[in-house]
Amino acid sequence: MQDFLSEHLRQQTRRDFLRKTTNGLGALALGSLLGPELFGRQSGPPVPSPGNIPNGGILQQLHHAPKAKRIIYLFQYGGPSQIELFDYKPELIRRWGEEIPDSVRGNQRLSGMLTAQATFPLVGSKFGFQQHGRNGTWVSDLLPHTSQIVDDICVIKSMHTEAINHEPALIFFQSGSQQTGRPSVGSWFSYGLGSPNQNLPSYVVMLSKGREDVQNLNKNAWSNGFLPSHHQGVQFRSGRDPVLYINNPDGIDRHSRRRALDYLTELEKEQKLEWGDPEIDSKLNQYEMAYRMQASVPDVTDLSDEPDYIFDMYGPDARTPGTFAANCLLARRLAERDVCFIQLFHMGWDQHGGLPGAIQKMTSSSDQASAALVKDLKQRGLLDDTLVIWGGEFGRTSFSQGKLTKENYGRDHHPRCFSIWMAGGGIKTGMSYGATDDFSYNIARDPVHVHDFQATMLHLMGVDHERLTFKHQGRRYRLTDVSGKVVKDILA
Repeated sequence: MQDFLSEHLRQQTRRDFLRKTTNGLGALALGSLLGPELFGRQSGPPVPSPGNIPNGGILQQLHHAPKAKRIIYLFQYGGPSQIELFDYKPELIRRWGEEIPDSVRGNQRLSGMLTAQATFPLVGSKFGFQQHGRNGTWVSDLLPHTSQIVDDICVIKSMHTEAINHEPALIFFQSGSQQTGRPSVGSWFSYGLGSPNQNLPSYVVMLSKGREDVQNLNKNAWSNGFLPSHHQGVQFRSGRDPVLYINNPDGIDRHSRRRALDYLTELEKEQKLEWGDPEIDSKLNQYEMAYRMQASVPDVTDLSDEPDYIFDMYGPDARTPGTFAANCLLARRLAERDVCFIQLFHMGWDQHGGLPGAIQKMTSSSDQASAALVKDLKQRGLLDDTLVIWGGEFGRTSFSQGKLTKENYGRDHHPRCFSIWMAGGGIKTGMSYGATDDFSYNIARDPVHVHDFQATMLHLMGVDHERLTFKHQGRRYRLTDVSGKVVKDILA
């Protein structure tokens, strides 16, 4: 092999040599004229920082002291109705069937599914609400388990977004842009912070369904975009192979795999010297991570060592791989092993018709496990430095889509206001933040934009959202694009 490499390197033309060295010498000359600080370490002492990052992230130091070390994001895909879950509106019940006032609706954008609808009758929640916790937080009767943890969470009722259809809204939450091609939030964290556990990916994704007829999920939601490819989310699956393509084929043992990787690394490094392609480093990172995961993944995904009371806490579905409950339990195990960003996508919240029955299916599949995750982290001392997030890509309208009856109705997409909750990792507890009008149609106080939410996530992990950037095609990009501010009122 060495002879092959030597022969390959000798096959360089005079033109290749001049092309490469001319560019390099020109850059050195320019550097000597403009100043060494542009091409090397700046003079003077380093900027003081609360902590170093020895975990493979691009940031050498955190921008400020972090409150959280990891994030578990329970993304409820499809648009959970805030009116049925967290935003109690008795006015909608009193005015059931009345046309929504023009002064409330204004000229706000509607989705294309309402173009043929002539009337927009108001409809309140069919389900009751009760106050819970020390501050009397309103929670739907659909969420009996979440109501038990209200003193550990902060409900944000004034979220708003710019997207009105599922895929752009999902991508907007995940990447800060409605168009695909940008890095996902987990990829940004992987790029900036790396991971203290070198045997597991820094960004793990799991999928589940609350019902069968669900909105398709775009895999760009966990894409690395223009960041190096080893920052892409790694999907964990149910079944014999939790991660695809990491097991050895028949006839290949671990020793043979190691020898093959060593030879491949040698070849790839020579290619890097030849072509200077940074993606070669990503390939090597992925090869080595896959090799280490052959030992680490079976350990973390084997739930046989979990006691019965833990399965009972997460609910009966926790023993069924691939369910939301089982994924929540697996998320806790990944958090224990210091995986930086863990994201669960639970699909099935899109309810344009038959909402009362459909939303009961979704809450029965997610409520107990979501609350159990918070309780489990808390009892293990992990909640203080783990940020848990629950929410979808937008909310639902306060008027009915389609035919309205006392027993059945639907709701269309509504980006103007909706609810999410956050817990742990530096978040104030037992509070509701923001408010909507009497119709849950417009924000009345303390709006929180998607970019504000993203800036707050980064802040809690010790990162200034304006300073974590990546230069691509001549422009420096960041997760929050060109806006976003930290929501300081919800920080502990």
